Amino acid sequence: MAYNIADLLEHAVDAVPDRPAVVCGGRRVTYAELDRRANRLAHHLAAHGVGKGDHIGVYSRNSIEMIEAMYAAFKLRAIAINVNYRYVQGELRYLFTNADLVALVHEQRYADMVADVRPDAPKLKHVVVVEDDSGKSFEGVPYETALAGAAEERDFGERSSDDIYMLYTGGTTGYPKGVVWRHEDVWRALGGGIDFVTGEYVPDEWTLAENGKQGALVRLPAAPLIHGAAQWAAFGALFAGGTVVFVPQFDPDDIWRNVAEHKVNVLTIVGDAMARPLIEAYHRGDYDASSLVAVSSHAALFSQSVKEEYLRTFPNVFLTDAIGSSESGFTGIGAFGKDADHSAGPRVSFGKDAVLLDEENRVVPKEPGATGRIARRGHLPLGYYKDPAKTEQIFVEVDGTRYVVPGDYARYEEDGTVTLLGRGSQCVNTGGEKVFPEEVEGALKSHPDVFDALVIGVPDERLGQRVAAIIETRGNRKPDLAAIEAHVRTELAGYKVPRTIWFTDSIGRSPSGKPDYPWAQRYAAENPPAR
Repeated sequence: MAYNIADLLEHAVDAVPDRPAVVCGGRRVTYAELDRRANRLAHHLAAHGVGKGDHIGVYSRNSIEMIEAMYAAFKLRAIAINVNYRYVQGELRYLFTNADLVALVHEQRYADMVADVRPDAPKLKHVVVVEDDSGKSFEGVPYETALAGAAEERDFGERSSDDIYMLYTGGTTGYPKGVVWRHEDVWRALGGGIDFVTGEYVPDEWTLAENGKQGALVRLPAAPLIHGAAQWAAFGALFAGGTVVFVPQFDPDDIWRNVAEHKVNVLTIVGDAMARPLIEAYHRGDYDASSLVAVSSHAALFSQSVKEEYLRTFPNVFLTDAIGSSESGFTGIGAFGKDADHSAGPRVSFGKDAVLLDEENRVVPKEPGATGRIARRGHLPLGYYKDPAKTEQIFVEVDGTRYVVPGDYARYEEDGTVTLLGRGSQCVNTGGEKVFPEEVEGALKSHPDVFDALVIGVPDERLGQRVAAIIETRGNRKPDLAAIEAHVRTELAGYKVPRTIWFTDSIGRSPSGKPDYPWAQRYAAENPPAR
């Protein structure tokens, strides 16, 4: 029995061959069509020397071809490498060489970038190009030509649970790093191989597909497929015979149009960066969202004010925050009621393998008020690709058990939940008090004039650091600074209130919506504050 991504997808193909599998940009493919096209691409790549363990770059916005390319790589026991389409030449050159790409599938619109960096990637021997309306010249085999000249049979050899899945993650600092997983481990941690509520294992590799025969949900992951949150929302749905709907890139109105047209049941997003523009577009438009049963945020948390707006707008929709990372997999989940207490901070229930560790890597007792770093055991990555030092830093052993410790802090509460405090590396130490940015950001964004915010620490002669905020206002409003301060003081202790504020037209975030704190530090250094 092999818990292998390609096998799990093929089981769903065999269970529901005629069901729509992926919808994007006005096109749709059934499970059988997706399988045949991925087989053709896999045979084409194999004919050009790509095989087990080789790295295939996938450089694209959300598309059916991107899913096919990843699926084709898994069929060959090769490794699909996600390439961030927002990278500039230096970042792209680093990724092509660090990831040891031997093949690349990319959208035509990125042909100039590929041409610039390809001479510096000597292992990259074969390129397949997904043609688009950009009109750019390119070197490589057109995607549809590659498929047309290859066999569609599924005649690949046996695969293994030990085959490698890799996800390049940018984190908050430095160049991206490849997180290396065994297929079975990443399926158990992110892909539905464990019931996230009960913690029970799915009994065998056919269960999800067989259950899907009875019907499955339609899901729309709003984040880019270059990020793990969207990949595993998609793969998990496909393993279970569901239909996955994508938009090529984040557009709130396009998402609501797709929700209405394809009767989407589950919308997955990344925190307020997507939730706010989505809810505002919904209120401006005339969209039918009656099919929605759940909205879930992955990789970034809803602020309380945004949760409440969603609950007012969609009172019958199940609203959740799921926490985890590319390194840890699923760690916990929180479900919300309309009148939840914002002052308590964001809370979730841990999965059964999550604990808190103290600074000496000892397990923190589950006592109310105890704090520590979030850690997870069980099915974990092997480490970072070609980076043993970073692997040793993030993965630790405690009493013979291996844990991953990404760096987020939390506090145990009386009801057994944990309050999330934020990333330790971004913690502001002001006069000896620790302030976690996410808590202050949530309070700021609950003010009606604040659309988005990032909180950072800046040098202060007396306090060491003082709390500072960069704020994107709603529309063209000119917020009253005193009113914002007074509002935050009703939510948080005085030492957490921002002492310095900048305004900006747009907050710096990654394509998936994650905060870009280095951008915030640069912005603060280069611009005079409003106060």
